[in-house]
Amino acid sequence: MELAQRLDRLGTETAFAVAQAAAAWTAQGNRVYPFHLGDINIPTAPHIIDAMNRAITDGRTGYCPGPGIPPLREALADDIGARRGTSVKPENVVVMTGGKPVITKFLQAVMNPGQEVLYPNPGFPIYESQIEYLGGTAVPYRYLPTDAGFAIDIEQIRSSITPNTVAIIYNDLQNPISAESTEAEREAIAQLAIEHDLWVLSDEAYFETRYEGESTSITSIPGMAERTVILYTFSKKFAMTGSRLGCAVAPTEVAQVLSTLNTNDESCTTHYVQWAGIAALQGTQEPVAHMLDTLRERRDAACEIVNTISGFRVAIPQSTFYLFPDVTEAMQRKGYTEVGAFAADALHETGVSFCTREHFGRSQPGEDRRYIRLAYSGIDLTDIREGLGTLRDWVNA
Repeated sequence: MELAQRLDRLGTETAFAVAQAAAAWTAQGNRVYPFHLGDINIPTAPHIIDAMNRAITDGRTGYCPGPGIPPLREALADDIGARRGTSVKPENVVVMTGGKPVITKFLQAVMNPGQEVLYPNPGFPIYESQIEYLGGTAVPYRYLPTDAGFAIDIEQIRSSITPNTVAIIYNDLQNPISAESTEAEREAIAQLAIEHDLWVLSDEAYFETRYEGESTSITSIPGMAERTVILYTFSKKFAMTGSRLGCAVAPTEVAQVLSTLNTNDESCTTHYVQWAGIAALQGTQEPVAHMLDTLRERRDAACEIVNTISGFRVAIPQSTFYLFPDVTEAMQRKGYTEVGAFAADALHETGVSFCTREHFGRSQPGEDRRYIRLAYSGIDLTDIREGLGTLRDWVNA
């Protein structure tokens, strides 16, 4: 017997492969500093846990509506709409088991086999994986380095759009590179989407994980709300990664399709977890502010040390919890040509575990710089300083 051929097109979230290597090194009795996975080592707030436990005690452990329980859809509509300056109705909200299913179901709703979807590269690897798994053609667009970080290559996007292009995936406040669009860049993406009648998936997982300034959604631009699906997740803002709770905010016709897909795939999102989501949205926001203060402190310490490592260079990001330093000169000094070998030796020599650019999509032609990703969400300040200090000593030696 044979397995389905489409499995050959299925990728994965490759950061988990790095996590396995780190775990194996730890199991051998070695110290590991975990900069590889974007998990959060800050507990979910007590009032959220209390709401979840109370819902279980109250018997909210059975099936519930596929698109989500009405009180959560209403709370999400109010919160998401207010923070983005747009009008969102409960019927536009479809609750899901985290943010990841929004990617798959968006593609199922708008893309036919053989159609093209533009996606950021480097970017969250599930974009590329799901486009190809579902029979589409994944068309990457790149970022260009700037003094402030990275900027989307708008001209590359423009030249990549064909009559067969159906959608663009847009991740403002980006994983892995922490890039944030300028107003002009956001409007350029919107203009291209409107001009070519494209659907847009706006991945806003880190919309509120920011340290300075305010976030802006592409849906606030006239003409975009009716063609855009927002990916929203509780994972990052509320430290609820394991609870698996998120939603799509979509035009009514798409929301109805997403709801039907929910019913086909998992029936519904866990009932009692949805009540925890209501508590997260409507309860005290002090834990969110405290977590941002903690992450800001970690960011500042990490950036300070990284920029003292010979051959490393990184801009200070205003959002997310990732650094994406250019390590080209450091690799050359130490005689490395492959960033994967550099990362493996760094783990074994210093205990610092991190992902590389290659974990976030296939390299594009013409790429001649080498990058790594350091996630500081799952490692305490003391270990950040100790781990990156050890890495600095090894690289600078």
